[in-house]
Amino acid sequence: MTLNPESRFYRWVVRPIVNQLKQGTSPEKLSWSVSLGVTLGIFPIMGSTSIVCVIIGHLFRLNQPILHLFKTFTYPLQLALILVYIRLGQMSNGVPLIKFSIPQLIGQFKNDPAQFASDFGMAALYGIEAWAISAIFLIPILYIISLPILKKLLLKLGHSATLREKHEKA
Repeated sequence: MTLNPESRFYRWVVRPIVNQLKQGTSPEKLSWSVSLGVTLGIFPIMGSTSIVCVIIGHLFRLNQPILHLFKTFTYPLQLALILVYIRLGQMSNGVPLIKFSIPQLIGQFKNDPAQFASDFGMAALYGIEAWAISAIFLIPILYIISLPILKKLLLKLGHSATLREKHEKA
């Protein structure tokens, strides 16, 4: 399958990865950045993923641009999973389910952030707990999936660079 260099996917995903590989970033480091970017991107607390990515990226010396690229792409998934994670956390802890919806949460947060934190603080912690359990499995799975893809891309880049060098010498 060949990608159109003019497509948005190529410009926004493939090209940044290719640029990082050309600058010497290892496929392993990029694979960790991709897997953690996706996993941290679905962290169930809205507005916290950027700072979490900066901190984790710094601690593990990950590639920040790729980490944030994949964190950003998972934003719609984050919105879809917030309630799922909170419900899973509440069920796993055996507490009664709080009745609320995403629009209701957003409205309450906008009206009174302090009261929102008081009302939904434990629910958020239950969501973080469920997310952390899923992250234990999600991070290595994404790493295992993305590493061969990135290695293949690196080989393709190396092969095209070798062809380009041979062409320039001729």
